[in-house]
Amino acid sequence: MTRPMEPADPPGSVGPCNSSGRRGPAPLGLAGGRHADLLSHWNRLMPSHPQLGARLLSAYEAPERRYHNGRHLLTVLDTVGSLAPEATDLVAVELAAWFHDAVYDVHRSDNEEQSAQLAESTLRQVELDLHQVAEVARLVRLTATHDPAGGDSNGAVLCDADLSILASGPDGYTAYVCAVRQEYAHVGDDDWRVARIAVLSQLLNLPALFRTSIGASWETAARTNLEAELTSLEANAAP
Repeated sequence: MTRPMEPADPPGSVGPCNSSGRRGPAPLGLAGGRHADLLSHWNRLMPSHPQLGARLLSAYEAPERRYHNGRHLLTVLDTVGSLAPEATDLVAVELAAWFHDAVYDVHRSDNEEQSAQLAESTLRQVELDLHQVAEVARLVRLTATHDPAGGDSNGAVLCDADLSILASGPDGYTAYVCAVRQEYAHVGDDDWRVARIAVLSQLLNLPALFRTSIGASWETAARTNLEAELTSLEANAAP
């Protein structure tokens, strides 16, 4: 089975989760080589606009981002690359990957919409065809549900790449959950449990988590991880 790509340094990988699901301190920023890799990727994609790539990467490297950061962006881009033959507009998918978490505020529920609007307003000012701008924004919005329609190959590639972490091995999956918990450290344990159960249930209710031919091989591992986390959360719910 082809496994999805995982971050070279799992997010929040230092120290075990405590009873609230939080980990001890972990390095937040990208190592220099991976930072350079991201900038190099952007400059191949949009060679006339290096400053834009630097601004986007700066947003991903905000210190409060424990999971939705540069490591996540690099993993998504690498996975998009492995799924590239299934996309009909790879440039649009890669740009959507860059913008999909460009706005990430844990106190808001419309980050995907805000990120899509940022993509629209920004990319209209560069040499991108307006139809392609619209496709990038559509793809960014799709990451709110991860439920592309049948035949939406671009949507399938982006959503599969974004969800690929769900099919990680046990250590990688635990690190992912703990890093997201760190981003929501301001939320009490009971409220976190309720919200996380809702997220897991929404994902498990999808007809399929992965829609590409390669991603289909990740389905069983991802559902096993999600179901195990859901069972644990429900077992620890207050009576």
